[in-house]
Amino acid sequence: MFIKEYKTTFLHELSPLYDEMEIESFFYIILESFHNKKRIDLALNPEMEMDALQLLRWESTLAALKKEKPIQYILGETEFYGLPFLVNKNTLIPRPETEELIELIIKSYNLQPTINNPKILDIGTGSGCIAISLAKNLPNAQVSAIDVSEKALATAQKNAEINNVNVNFIQADILKVDDLENLPTSNIQHPTKYDVIVSNPPYVRNLEKSEIKPNVLEYEPHLALFVEDNDALLFYRKIAELAKKSLTENGKLYFEINQYLGKETVELLENFGFKNVILKKDIYGNYRMISCSK
Repeated sequence: MFIKEYKTTFLHELSPLYDEMEIESFFYIILESFHNKKRIDLALNPEMEMDALQLLRWESTLAALKKEKPIQYILGETEFYGLPFLVNKNTLIPRPETEELIELIIKSYNLQPTINNPKILDIGTGSGCIAISLAKNLPNAQVSAIDVSEKALATAQKNAEINNVNVNFIQADILKVDDLENLPTSNIQHPTKYDVIVSNPPYVRNLEKSEIKPNVLEYEPHLALFVEDNDALLFYRKIAELAKKSLTENGKLYFEINQYLGKETVELLENFGFKNVILKKDIYGNYRMISCSK
């Protein structure tokens, strides 16, 4: 079957669930994954064909998309900050907004050339996207990362190997950690003080579930997404408390945040005595990031 001919079927079958632009995006992501071809290749060779086995893979993928399973989970991979990452049901799918958090940290580091070998801690690392992207782009950094999920850390370790970086992964429930100096030991000695602590913790309140699309609600790990309505800043408070003890003087704390709780998160950090608390919007105009200094 001609691939271009199958595209008509693909668009028709998914049109009740997704808009045309998103379906086009799915189609060309799959084309590259299954055939190692890009949009331009199909345009230049409209008679490109697929065999019966390839058609079966497309049909299986189409069926999963019709169940609103995320394309990243179907293919088992995604791209984040220009790097390849494995993803699965144990890890959140990295978002473009989080890339902005990486950019913010890298730019800040480049403005502080006196810190030659920054010690960075990523709390709630999931797929490892934040820690690995920082390790890749700040090659002199010593990067550690914590997650409560053993399965997520196994994926993060594979991602570190794929991207040829060293990250010290530590399994721990951050809510049960009294001091970052007392993290579980590993074969790599972790620092007692950090120049940067960053976290994209669970921050979606249960009351906001109605705003969440089915492809997220039904497939992505709730452990990494949701917090109770009556204590939505639980992780921010705990991490701020630990960061106050474990950041170097003038060390920086970065958070991705709930867009509806920007003011409350700023107040929490100011109450802990952090300086230069800055609330920033993401590419979609939502308050999504906070940075501050010890």
